[in-house]
Amino acid sequence: MTTALLKQPTPTAVRKPNRSFVHGLLTNKKAMLGMSVMLVFIALALLAPVLFPGDPSRITGMASLEPSPEHWLGTTAKGQDVLALTVHGSRSSLFVGLTVGFASTFIGILVGLASAYFGKFIDEALSLVTNVFLLLPGLPLLVILAAFLPPGLGTVILVLVVTGWAGSARVLRSQALSIRSKDFVAAAVVSGERAGRIMFREILPNMASIVMGTLLACVIYGIGAQAGLEFLGLGDVSTVSWGNNLFWAGNEGALLTGSWWVFVPSGVCIALVAFALALINYAVDEVTNPRLRKIKTPKTPATTERRAAK
Repeated sequence: MTTALLKQPTPTAVRKPNRSFVHGLLTNKKAMLGMSVMLVFIALALLAPVLFPGDPSRITGMASLEPSPEHWLGTTAKGQDVLALTVHGSRSSLFVGLTVGFASTFIGILVGLASAYFGKFIDEALSLVTNVFLLLPGLPLLVILAAFLPPGLGTVILVLVVTGWAGSARVLRSQALSIRSKDFVAAAVVSGERAGRIMFREILPNMASIVMGTLLACVIYGIGAQAGLEFLGLGDVSTVSWGNNLFWAGNEGALLTGSWWVFVPSGVCIALVAFALALINYAVDEVTNPRLRKIKTPKTPATTERRAAK
Protein backbone atom coordinates (compact mmCIF):
# COMPACT_ATOMS: atom_id res chain seq x y z
CA MET A 1 0.00 0.00 0.00
CA THR A 2 2.89 2.36 0.79
CA THR A 3 4.46 1.69 -2.58
CA ALA A 4 1.18 2.47 -4.35
CA LEU A 5 0.86 5.78 -2.53
CA LEU A 6 4.41 6.76 -3.44
CA LYS A 7 3.78 6.09 -7.11
CA GLN A 8 0.75 8.34 -7.39
CA PRO A 9 2.34 11.81 -7.91
CA THR A 10 4.22 10.89 -11.09
CA PRO A 11 5.82 13.54 -13.33
CA THR A 12 3.42 12.67 -16.15
CA ALA A 13 0.47 13.57 -13.96
CA VAL A 14 2.01 16.97 -13.29
CA ARG A 15 2.77 17.71 -16.95
CA LYS A 16 -0.54 16.48 -18.28
CA PRO A 17 -2.31 19.91 -18.16
CA ASN A 18 0.57 21.51 -20.08
CA ARG A 19 0.46 18.79 -22.72
CA SER A 20 -3.31 19.13 -23.02
CA PHE A 21 -2.97 22.91 -23.43
CA VAL A 22 -0.37 22.53 -26.19
CA HIS A 23 -2.40 19.77 -27.82
CA GLY A 24 -5.48 22.00 -27.69
CA LEU A 25 -3.63 24.80 -29.49
CA LEU A 26 -2.19 22.46 -32.11
CA THR A 27 -5.64 21.08 -32.89
CA ASN A 28 -7.35 24.48 -32.93
CA LYS A 29 -7.91 25.82 -36.45
CA LYS A 30 -7.69 29.47 -35.40
CA ALA A 31 -4.40 28.90 -33.59
CA MET A 32 -2.92 26.99 -36.51
CA LEU A 33 -3.93 29.69 -38.99
CA GLY A 34 -2.55 32.45 -36.79
CA MET A 35 0.71 30.61 -36.13
CA SER A 36 1.11 29.83 -39.84
CA VAL A 37 0.79 33.51 -40.74
CA MET A 38 3.27 34.48 -38.02
CA LEU A 39 5.76 31.82 -39.14
CA VAL A 40 5.61 33.21 -42.67
CA PHE A 41 6.41 36.73 -41.46
CA ILE A 42 9.16 35.52 -39.14
CA ALA A 43 10.71 33.52 -42.00
CA LEU A 44 10.59 36.58 -44.27
CA ALA A 45 12.22 38.71 -41.57
CA LEU A 46 15.02 36.20 -41.06
CA LEU A 47 15.59 35.65 -44.78
CA ALA A 48 15.35 39.32 -45.80
CA PRO A 49 19.15 39.79 -46.18
CA VAL A 50 19.24 36.68 -48.39
CA LEU A 51 16.20 37.53 -50.50
CA PHE A 52 17.18 41.19 -50.94
CA PRO A 53 20.89 41.62 -50.15
CA GLY A 54 22.34 45.05 -49.68
CA ASP A 55 20.61 48.28 -48.77
CA PRO A 56 16.84 47.96 -49.33
CA SER A 57 16.58 51.77 -49.64
CA ARG A 58 18.83 51.97 -52.67
CA ILE A 59 17.39 53.18 -55.97
CA THR A 60 16.80 50.20 -58.25
CA GLY A 61 14.52 51.55 -61.00
CA MET A 62 12.44 54.39 -62.33
CA ALA A 63 10.32 56.41 -59.92
CA SER A 64 6.69 55.50 -59.19
CA LEU A 65 6.58 52.39 -61.35
CA GLU A 66 3.48 50.23 -61.01
CA PRO A 67 3.84 46.55 -60.04
CA SER A 68 5.54 44.60 -62.83
CA PRO A 69 7.53 41.35 -63.28
CA GLU A 70 10.72 43.33 -62.63
CA HIS A 71 9.38 45.00 -59.46
CA TRP A 72 6.56 42.89 -58.06
CA LEU A 73 5.23 45.67 -55.82
CA GLY A 74 6.42 48.60 -57.93
CA THR A 75 8.76 51.38 -56.87
CA THR A 76 8.50 54.47 -54.69
CA ALA A 77 8.73 58.09 -55.81
CA LYS A 78 12.51 57.79 -55.35
CA GLY A 79 12.79 54.57 -57.36
CA GLN A 80 13.18 52.18 -54.40
CA ASP A 81 11.82 48.66 -54.67
CA VAL A 82 8.66 48.45 -52.52
CA LEU A 83 8.91 44.67 -52.03
CA ALA A 84 12.45 44.97 -50.62
CA LEU A 85 11.34 47.76 -48.28
CA THR A 86 8.35 45.72 -47.11
CA VAL A 87 10.32 42.52 -46.47
CA HIS A 88 13.17 44.33 -44.70
CA GLY A 89 10.64 46.41 -42.77
CA SER A 90 9.33 43.26 -41.12
CA ARG A 91 12.64 42.85 -39.28
CA SER A 92 12.37 46.13 -37.39
CA SER A 93 8.60 45.98 -36.83
CA LEU A 94 8.55 42.40 -35.53
CA PHE A 95 11.65 42.98 -33.38
CA VAL A 96 10.12 46.05 -31.74
CA GLY A 97 6.73 44.37 -31.31
CA LEU A 98 8.13 41.21 -29.73
CA THR A 99 10.57 43.12 -27.52
CA VAL A 100 7.88 45.50 -26.29
CA GLY A 101 5.49 42.59 -25.76
CA PHE A 102 7.89 40.51 -23.67
CA ALA A 103 9.24 43.49 -21.71
CA SER A 104 5.80 44.92 -20.90
CA THR A 105 4.47 41.50 -19.91
CA PHE A 106 7.52 40.79 -17.75
CA ILE A 107 7.10 44.07 -15.87
CA GLY A 108 3.38 43.39 -15.56
CA ILE A 109 4.08 39.94 -14.09
CA LEU A 110 6.52 41.32 -11.52
CA VAL A 111 4.24 44.17 -10.47
CA GLY A 112 1.07 42.05 -10.51
CA LEU A 113 2.52 39.15 -8.52
CA ALA A 114 4.23 41.37 -5.95
CA SER A 115 1.12 43.48 -5.50
CA ALA A 116 -1.19 40.48 -5.12
CA TYR A 117 1.08 38.40 -2.89
CA PHE A 118 2.45 40.95 -0.43
CA GLY A 119 -0.64 43.19 -0.27
CA LYS A 120 -0.97 46.03 2.25
CA PHE A 121 1.56 48.83 1.73
CA ILE A 122 3.27 47.25 -1.28
CA ASP A 123 -0.06 46.66 -2.99
CA GLU A 124 -1.16 50.24 -2.35
CA ALA A 125 2.10 51.71 -3.61
CA LEU A 126 2.26 49.57 -6.77
CA SER A 127 -1.43 50.12 -7.47
CA LEU A 128 -0.93 53.87 -7.16
CA VAL A 129 1.95 53.84 -9.66
CA THR A 130 -0.05 51.62 -12.01
CA ASN A 131 -3.10 53.88 -11.81
CA VAL A 132 -0.99 56.95 -12.54
CA PHE A 133 0.32 55.38 -15.76
CA LEU A 134 -3.17 54.20 -16.68
CA LEU A 135 -4.65 57.68 -16.19
CA LEU A 136 -1.99 59.42 -18.25
CA PRO A 137 -3.19 59.97 -21.85
CA GLY A 138 -1.33 57.38 -23.89
CA LEU A 139 -0.88 59.07 -27.26
CA PRO A 140 0.24 62.49 -25.96
CA LEU A 141 2.70 60.80 -23.60
CA LEU A 142 4.06 58.71 -26.49
CA VAL A 143 4.50 61.80 -28.63
CA ILE A 144 6.19 63.83 -25.87
CA LEU A 145 8.63 61.08 -24.90
CA ALA A 146 9.48 60.22 -28.50
CA ALA A 147 9.98 63.90 -29.39
CA PHE A 148 12.43 64.65 -26.57
CA LEU A 149 14.46 61.44 -26.63
CA PRO A 150 17.10 60.73 -29.31
CA PRO A 151 15.67 58.83 -32.30
CA GLY A 152 16.36 55.11 -32.65
CA LEU A 153 14.90 51.67 -32.06
CA GLY A 154 16.00 51.76 -28.42
CA THR A 155 14.05 54.96 -27.84
CA VAL A 156 10.93 53.55 -29.51
CA ILE A 157 11.11 50.38 -27.41
CA LEU A 158 11.68 52.34 -24.19
CA VAL A 159 8.78 54.70 -24.88
CA LEU A 160 6.38 51.87 -25.73
CA VAL A 161 7.35 49.79 -22.68
CA VAL A 162 7.00 52.79 -20.34
CA THR A 163 3.51 53.53 -21.68
CA GLY A 164 2.37 49.93 -22.14
CA TRP A 165 3.20 47.93 -19.00
CA ALA A 166 0.48 49.33 -16.72
CA GLY A 167 -2.46 47.68 -18.47
CA SER A 168 -0.90 44.22 -18.30
CA ALA A 169 0.04 44.75 -14.64
CA ARG A 170 -3.58 45.59 -13.73
CA VAL A 171 -4.94 42.48 -15.49
CA LEU A 172 -2.30 40.15 -14.03
CA ARG A 173 -2.74 41.57 -10.51
CA SER A 174 -6.45 40.83 -10.65
CA GLN A 175 -5.82 37.23 -11.71
CA ALA A 176 -3.05 36.76 -9.14
CA LEU A 177 -5.33 38.03 -6.35
CA SER A 178 -7.90 35.34 -7.09
CA ILE A 179 -5.22 32.62 -7.05
CA ARG A 180 -3.57 34.07 -3.93
CA SER A 181 -6.66 33.11 -1.89
CA LYS A 182 -6.55 29.44 -2.93
CA ASP A 183 -5.84 26.70 -0.40
CA PHE A 184 -2.67 25.42 -2.09
CA VAL A 185 -1.08 28.88 -1.84
CA ALA A 186 -2.01 29.10 1.85
CA ALA A 187 -0.51 25.64 2.38
CA ALA A 188 2.73 26.73 0.70
CA VAL A 189 2.90 29.80 2.97
CA VAL A 190 2.32 27.70 6.10
CA SER A 191 4.97 25.20 5.02
CA GLY A 192 7.55 28.00 4.99
CA GLU A 193 8.25 28.30 1.27
CA ARG A 194 9.94 31.50 0.14
CA ALA A 195 7.88 34.27 -1.40
CA GLY A 196 9.66 34.08 -4.75
CA ARG A 197 9.05 30.35 -5.05
CA ILE A 198 5.37 30.71 -4.18
CA MET A 199 4.86 33.50 -6.71
CA PHE A 200 6.71 31.89 -9.59
CA ARG A 201 6.13 28.19 -8.89
CA GLU A 202 2.64 28.17 -7.39
CA ILE A 203 0.78 31.25 -8.63
CA LEU A 204 2.34 32.05 -12.02
CA PRO A 205 1.84 28.59 -13.65
CA ASN A 206 -1.88 28.90 -12.97
CA MET A 207 -1.93 32.18 -14.89
CA ALA A 208 -0.51 30.75 -18.12
CA SER A 209 -3.51 31.54 -20.30
CA ILE A 210 -3.93 35.12 -19.09
CA VAL A 211 -0.18 35.73 -19.36
CA MET A 212 -0.15 34.50 -22.97
CA GLY A 213 -3.18 36.62 -23.82
CA THR A 214 -1.52 39.66 -22.26
CA LEU A 215 1.70 38.96 -24.16
CA LEU A 216 -0.09 38.74 -27.51
CA ALA A 217 -2.00 41.96 -26.81
CA CYS A 218 1.25 43.76 -25.89
CA VAL A 219 2.92 42.56 -29.11
CA ILE A 220 0.00 43.92 -31.15
CA TYR A 221 0.25 47.20 -29.22
CA GLY A 222 4.00 47.40 -29.85
CA ILE A 223 3.74 46.90 -33.61
CA GLY A 224 0.79 49.26 -34.02
CA ALA A 225 2.19 51.98 -31.76
CA GLN A 226 5.59 51.88 -33.45
CA ALA A 227 3.92 52.26 -36.84
CA GLY A 228 1.89 55.19 -35.49
CA LEU A 229 4.91 56.98 -34.04
CA GLU A 230 6.98 56.51 -37.18
CA PHE A 231 4.09 57.58 -39.40
CA LEU A 232 4.08 60.85 -37.43
CA GLY A 233 7.84 61.19 -38.06
CA LEU A 234 8.82 60.56 -34.42
CA GLY A 235 10.97 57.51 -35.11
CA ASP A 236 14.35 57.07 -36.75
CA VAL A 237 13.49 57.79 -40.40
CA SER A 238 16.79 56.27 -41.55
CA THR A 239 15.67 52.75 -40.57
CA VAL A 240 13.46 50.58 -42.74
CA SER A 241 10.22 49.52 -41.08
CA TRP A 242 6.55 49.31 -41.93
CA GLY A 243 5.88 52.56 -40.08
CA ASN A 244 8.65 54.43 -41.88
CA ASN A 245 7.43 53.03 -45.20
CA LEU A 246 4.06 54.63 -44.49
CA PHE A 247 5.76 57.87 -43.38
CA TRP A 248 7.73 58.20 -46.61
CA ALA A 249 4.70 57.23 -48.67
CA GLY A 250 2.78 60.10 -47.11
CA ASN A 251 5.66 62.58 -47.47
CA GLU A 252 6.25 61.67 -51.11
CA GLY A 253 2.60 62.13 -52.04
CA ALA A 254 1.71 58.51 -52.74
CA LEU A 255 -1.82 59.10 -51.49
CA LEU A 256 -2.29 62.18 -53.68
CA THR A 257 -0.89 60.57 -56.82
CA GLY A 258 -2.83 57.31 -56.32
CA SER A 259 0.33 55.20 -55.97
CA TRP A 260 -1.46 52.63 -53.84
CA TRP A 261 1.28 50.02 -54.22
CA VAL A 262 3.63 52.18 -52.11
CA PHE A 263 1.59 52.24 -48.87
CA VAL A 264 -0.80 49.27 -49.16
CA PRO A 265 1.80 46.46 -48.64
CA SER A 266 3.06 47.78 -45.29
CA GLY A 267 -0.47 48.50 -44.09
CA VAL A 268 -1.63 45.02 -45.09
CA CYS A 269 1.36 43.45 -43.29
CA ILE A 270 0.52 45.29 -40.05
CA ALA A 271 -3.11 44.20 -40.33
CA LEU A 272 -2.20 40.57 -41.08
CA VAL A 273 0.17 40.32 -38.11
CA ALA A 274 -2.43 41.84 -35.78
CA PHE A 275 -5.08 39.48 -37.20
CA ALA A 276 -2.82 36.44 -36.72
CA LEU A 277 -2.01 37.35 -33.11
CA ALA A 278 -5.68 38.00 -32.40
CA LEU A 279 -6.55 34.55 -33.77
CA ILE A 280 -3.96 32.93 -31.48
CA ASN A 281 -5.28 34.92 -28.54
CA TYR A 282 -8.84 33.82 -29.23
CA ALA A 283 -7.68 30.21 -29.60
CA VAL A 284 -6.00 30.38 -26.19
CA ASP A 285 -9.31 31.53 -24.71
CA GLU A 286 -11.12 28.66 -26.42
CA VAL A 287 -8.65 26.07 -25.12
CA THR A 288 -8.65 27.35 -21.56
CA ASN A 289 -12.35 28.24 -21.33
CA PRO A 290 -14.66 25.26 -22.00
CA ARG A 291 -17.68 27.55 -22.42
CA LEU A 292 -16.18 28.95 -25.64
CA ARG A 293 -15.72 25.54 -27.25
CA LYS A 294 -18.20 24.17 -29.74
CA ILE A 295 -19.33 20.84 -28.34
CA LYS A 296 -20.11 18.35 -31.07
CA THR A 297 -22.86 15.92 -30.13
CA PRO A 298 -22.30 12.41 -31.47
CA LYS A 299 -24.76 11.14 -34.04
CA THR A 300 -26.72 8.25 -32.55
CA PRO A 301 -29.30 6.13 -34.39
CA ALA A 302 -32.08 7.73 -32.34
CA THR A 303 -30.90 11.24 -33.29
CA THR A 304 -30.73 10.27 -36.94
CA GLU A 305 -34.27 8.84 -36.86
CA ARG A 306 -35.67 12.01 -35.25
CA ARG A 307 -33.99 14.21 -37.87
CA ALA A 308 -35.32 11.98 -40.66
CA ALA A 309 -38.84 12.18 -39.18
CA LYS A 310 -38.68 15.99 -39.19
